[in-house]
Amino acid sequence: MKNLSSWLIVFFMVAFWGFRVIVAIMSSINSQFMIQPSNLNIEIVLLFVVLICVPFIFKRKMIGAIIYLVGYGYYFGQDLLSKIMMMINGETIPMSDYTSMFFSLVGFCLPIFALFDILLDKGRKANPKDKKTDWFYKNEQYDRQLDERADKNNYRTL
Repeated sequence: MKNLSSWLIVFFMVAFWGFRVIVAIMSSINSQFMIQPSNLNIEIVLLFVVLICVPFIFKRKMIGAIIYLVGYGYYFGQDLLSKIMMMINGETIPMSDYTSMFFSLVGFCLPIFALFDILLDKGRKANPKDKKTDWFYKNEQYDRQLDERADKNNYRTL
């Protein structure tokens, strides 16, 4: 994760996860908040799945991004599609549904950005791990042996 875009995507993922935790807590205690989850049980399960996926995405693993996309795509895509269909059919929509639609759009686009960020990451392709040469170039004990050997060659000067 050497790019600013990668750091920002992970930051927004964690911030959006925290926001969804607050939404789930406020909904479970029957308090009015900005938005209400469409299904509280799926929301809670999805919070734990995302909690597992974030470290994988941070480590640039494709499986974490795919699971994140499938989970959020199913949950927020379904909600977003139902709200858009209500708008297309000409039904009157309260302002809270527009707010919910905005956060569903954010929840739908965020995993797409994370997946494309991992797919297009140049560092992942440019610096792969190679077991044949990493033992030599990334071995600290070998470097220490060279340093100790070099320190023993102290010659007296007059």
